[in-house]
Amino acid sequence: MSVIAESLARRFGDGGPTADGAEDNELMRRVLQRRTVRRYSEKMPSEALLDLLTACSLSASAKSDFQQVSILRLRDVQQRAAVGALFPAMPWIANAPAFFVFLGDARRLHRIGELRGKPVANGTLEGFFNASIDAALALQTMILCAESSGLGVCPTSVIRNEADKVAEILGLPDLVFPVAGLCLGYPSAEGFVSLRLPRDVTTHTDRYDDSVLAASIDDYDRRRNAIHAIPKDQQRSNAEFGEAAFYGWSEDKARQAAKAEGAAFP
Repeated sequence: MSVIAESLARRFGDGGPTADGAEDNELMRRVLQRRTVRRYSEKMPSEALLDLLTACSLSASAKSDFQQVSILRLRDVQQRAAVGALFPAMPWIANAPAFFVFLGDARRLHRIGELRGKPVANGTLEGFFNASIDAALALQTMILCAESSGLGVCPTSVIRNEADKVAEILGLPDLVFPVAGLCLGYPSAEGFVSLRLPRDVTTHTDRYDDSVLAASIDDYDRRRNAIHAIPKDQQRSNAEFGEAAFYGWSEDKARQAAKAEGAAFP
């Protein structure tokens, strides 16, 4: 079995295509094998590397060349601590060697419109999507480039749950908003390859079809539980939903989604 096929089996384990016969590709191997890292060594990535990663990140695709992403590296110790204190269950936000915040930046385009005497009329939900997607593409690009340089990363979308407070700490002006943070450093421990949903519920041809969803999710829950079981003390909202005899991925995500998040985004 090829390295690609082994990586596919580890990532999905769903008996889907193995890619045997496909040309080997280092980037594809890295993507299939990537993992989240939340524990870092004390070694600090060089400034040259961090600057290069930022440049690579800003080279990602951008909607209509509007380039509506800004990247804020948070170096100030007090600011880092203030952001970290908002999320005490995630100490890596405050403790990672480097921490970046990827911002949807609709402000810059509005200011350019004012400078050129052409007020922006695209500031509705479409404009929000444009800036958010630009930020997400830049984030993913930095993730892949950082990992190819031997670094480990942990994206932190949780900062949107306290977007107003994060914006205040960072001094963000109107029309600039946090999309996600990124913890970055050299790993002190290996993360694990997270088993992804079976491709028969996430990949479609010609038309959307979720007719096998229930059976596929049940199977996925069992396979994932056998690899990475969620401990009883990590079950969510037991006071409301009760303790589950079997607590799989779908039960965990259903409980999480039952609670409103991102209140700062109407």
